[in-house]
Amino acid sequence: MVTKSEIAHYSLGDLPVKALGESITQQIVNGKDLTLSLLTLKSGATVARHAHPNEQLTYIMQGTVAFRVGEALEHEFTVRAGEMLHIPANVPHSAHALEDTLDLDIFSPRRTDWMRPGGEDYFHNH
Repeated sequence: MVTKSEIAHYSLGDLPVKALGESITQQIVNGKDLTLSLLTLKSGATVARHAHPNEQLTYIMQGTVAFRVGEALEHEFTVRAGEMLHIPANVPHSAHALEDTLDLDIFSPRRTDWMRPGGEDYFHNH
C-alpha cells in the first residue's frame, strides 16, 4: 500500500528555473527511479555532443529540434512538435533547436550527474 508521503504533486510554475547558458532553461523533477526535465530552447540553441548511462525519451511539445545520434553522430533526426525520440543509454547525441522549442525529456534511471557540480557542462560546451 502506498502512503500519502510517497506521492508528490507539482505545479510547473513552482519548479525552479535554471539557466543553462543564454538560450536554454531547465526545470527538473526527480522521482526515485527517473528524472523529468523540461527544457526551453531558443531558436539556434545547441546542446553539445554527450552521452549518459540513462535511457532518454524526448517529447517535443512545441518547436523543432535536429538531433544527431551515434558514435560519430552519423544519424540525424528532425523531431517536431508532437513527436518523440528514444535514445538508448550510453549513445552519444547532440541537439540543435531549429525554432523556439519546449522539450520534455524523461530519463531512467534518474540523472544523478546533474546533482553534482559540472554535471551539466555539456549544455555550455558547443
